[in-house]
Amino acid sequence: MLIATMIIAGAIGAVSRYVVDDLVKTRFAGRFPWGTVVINVTGSFVLGVVTGLALYHGLGLLPKTAIGVGFCGAYTTFSTFSYETIQLVETGAIGPAVGNALGSVVLGLAAAGIALALTAAL
Repeated sequence: MLIATMIIAGAIGAVSRYVVDDLVKTRFAGRFPWGTVVINVTGSFVLGVVTGLALYHGLGLLPKTAIGVGFCGAYTTFSTFSYETIQLVETGAIGPAVGNALGSVVLGLAAAGIALALTAAL
């Protein structure tokens, strides 16, 4: 049951990632990877909520694993983030590359921390 739920949540996460990336790309054209930033920051927030619910409110193994591993694992993307950052460097866009690298990490950590704090306060 756990693995089947993870697979379903992963499929939802993968499709969600595609849809969100496409929506962001249609609104913010250019070479900066806004879609990946939005995906990774929102995924960090979701994982922060799941972690907080597990730590402070007894969220069970099935939803914790399905959402945390299945959905977030398929939704977020470290490899695309890395690839897009290197692409920016290779095209001479050093400032945007640094901004993407630092901004994504800082915003992702902030999103997870805020979500964790919010769930602790429930």
